[in-house]
Amino acid sequence: MPAVRSGRPADAAGRAGGRATPTQWALTVGVIVAGVVTIRPLDTTGRGLAVALLLLVNCALMAVRLLFPGRFSAGWMVAGVLAAAALMGVADAGTAYLFAFFLTGWSGYRLDTRPALALAAACSLLCGGALYLGSGPERDAASLIVGFAVGAPVLAGMARRSRNQATRAVIAAAEASEAAARAEARTAVLTERGRIARDIHDVLAHALAGVNMQLELVDALLDTGDLDKVRQATGTAHGLVKDSLRQAQWTVHALREDALPLVESLAAMLESSGHRNALTVTGTVRELPAQVTQGLLRIAQESLTNAARHAPGAEVGARLEYAAGSTTLMIVNGPATERATEGWGSGMGLIGMRERVALLEGTVTTGPVATGADRGGWRVEAVIPG
Repeated sequence: MPAVRSGRPADAAGRAGGRATPTQWALTVGVIVAGVVTIRPLDTTGRGLAVALLLLVNCALMAVRLLFPGRFSAGWMVAGVLAAAALMGVADAGTAYLFAFFLTGWSGYRLDTRPALALAAACSLLCGGALYLGSGPERDAASLIVGFAVGAPVLAGMARRSRNQATRAVIAAAEASEAAARAEARTAVLTERGRIARDIHDVLAHALAGVNMQLELVDALLDTGDLDKVRQATGTAHGLVKDSLRQAQWTVHALREDALPLVESLAAMLESSGHRNALTVTGTVRELPAQVTQGLLRIAQESLTNAARHAPGAEVGARLEYAAGSTTLMIVNGPATERATEGWGSGMGLIGMRERVALLEGTVTTGPVATGADRGGWRVEAVIPG
């Protein structure tokens, strides 16, 4: 255990400024009163004066120990040991040993183990020697036992210190656990906010951008008087609105963590985008967690939106593969057959796609198709473990 400069353990330094309890004050006053009443000789001359001065010193040290605990360092304890041993050697009778008892107990509480044991051993030897030399020819075993036993309270002080350390450790662990729980809750809130932001983007940004593009087209067509194309554009806008309503329902289900039928939802999404029988399913179909299902649906939605934006008129195919340890969704579109219209879309789709896959601990690969029938198109492949 690390020690501070005063010789106290580091944890004791934190207690240095603490106030004494009423019990400690009561015991201290009791020891002082008992000493004044019982210790003899007590006079103003000769040996009685020496006893009175030593008693005053011991009483002062007892009071300073409670009034200024932070300043009662190892040096003060050594002085207290010397004063207590001297008082026991000079006094003929009384409770002088109580000062040594309390001092060694306090050292066990305030000092590291080795310094506390060393101080207690020194106190026992000094007090035992003082009683042995001061008792004269009538030396008895009882006085020697009392003298050598004054170091025993150090064990009680050490036990109290260990108990307080354990209590503080439990409190610190509880506080750390509470702080970790608060941090985890905040992380969960931020994650959920990010998820909702992605859902809002997927539901609103794409639909509104598509509807806006169709309305701009309608406005341009009105000047030409081509009502058939106007009806076609408004029909497309109505389809986008219906599709966005369907996606809003998916989002509500996801936020409520309802189970979504992945295969049926993918097929309906492709069909509503104008791509019939475009879904291929391999492997054994199984129910996936709601977060995985929602993530795959959002990836498919983003892929279809990007295909409609950058490769209008292109064929789109989707493949859903259920493997033993993962689920893979691949969306591939061919090259554009119509002129692409730029200038709509938020640009956050691919970012949101990567964020979704990262939250599911999966991988996503995007890039152009270099070979095969879809050469010149675009491929999105997401692999989700589990």
